[in-house]
Amino acid sequence: MRSLLFNVFFLTVTAIYAVVCVILSLLPGRKIMMASLRRYTRLMVWGMRVIAGIKVQVTGHEHIPADGPVIIAAKHQSYGDGFVVFSQFFDLSFVTGDAITKFLFIGRILTKMNAVVINNCGGVDQRRKMAETSAIVREQGRRLLIYPEGHLSKIGTQHKYRKGVYHLYKDFGCPVVPLASNLGQRWNQNDWVKHPGPASLEFLPPIMPGLGKEEFMARLESDIETRSIALLDLDNLGALNPDDIGKTEENDVARAKREAREAEAEKGETS
Repeated sequence: MRSLLFNVFFLTVTAIYAVVCVILSLLPGRKIMMASLRRYTRLMVWGMRVIAGIKVQVTGHEHIPADGPVIIAAKHQSYGDGFVVFSQFFDLSFVTGDAITKFLFIGRILTKMNAVVINNCGGVDQRRKMAETSAIVREQGRRLLIYPEGHLSKIGTQHKYRKGVYHLYKDFGCPVVPLASNLGQRWNQNDWVKHPGPASLEFLPPIMPGLGKEEFMARLESDIETRSIALLDLDNLGALNPDDIGKTEENDVARAKREAREAEAEKGETS
């Protein structure tokens, strides 16, 4: 019953705020729309707690630098983690794939939010476009949220980390704050069923500028995955299957396509 009530709440409130955001996107400036989005995400977190019974705790705020641009590289297990992270900041930009822009008015709203929209096919041109868009965010000294895996991961598992996060790290020249999570135990990916219980999101010590690509990627993945597994609640499993812990979700075809995109991007950087 909790899942049904929360899903009705989620869909209804989302539809209302979608209309509100379309209207606000027509107004000059972006503060009003960003304030509305923060209110929406806080309402979703309230619904998760009161209706679905998901008690979310966010810790580690002391690891987020107070001034200047910051990249937040987060574990992505649930539709809910975006709501939780957005609710923690007044003005947050984020990286998203271009598939979402197929929905009516979404492109306009993302532009107003200064979102960094990327083409999932990757390539040299996309690398330049991402750098140009992210420069706006960097100059304004804001926080930028990115999900390095590029996919929602089943709780306990991970996808291969994409190197786009390194390019942002290099372009921004700013700290990257890893974010670990076990929220997927309560709201796994986009599942209809929710599982009441505690959930944690934890900001980890920042990775400071200056690391090379391989060292940065290895540290980021280790920090996020090691802590996310440590946060798993083995006494209240929810959506977690213990046999999935530590698995990497990527088949041979997906791996070949990803490696081809990364090779093209690498070639563009050195040309």
